[in-house]
Amino acid sequence: MRGRYGGVPMHERVTRGRSADPTPEDPGPGRHCWVAGGVGDDGLKRPGLLAEWRQAGAGWEGRVVYVGLAGPGRWVLVEEWLPADRLTPA
Repeated sequence: MRGRYGGVPMHERVTRGRSADPTPEDPGPGRHCWVAGGVGDDGLKRPGLLAEWRQAGAGWEGRVVYVGLAGPGRWVLVEEWLPADRLTPA
């Protein structure tokens, strides 16, 4: 299945069964991504780190870490599972 931008969907980019030790050839499963609709959603996409994928009842979800706006001038580190359609490659 192709992603909405014509490329390979992000969940297909993360290779399963990689070594636990990063090397120049295998940097590990983490990938930079853009997060839409996260904590403190103000209509902007926030940079995030995609750590892993899982298949859920409604499709794929990515486990991401990003900085969200919890209140006026109050930023927090957020880790959560989000639907794949809210994540785009960076």
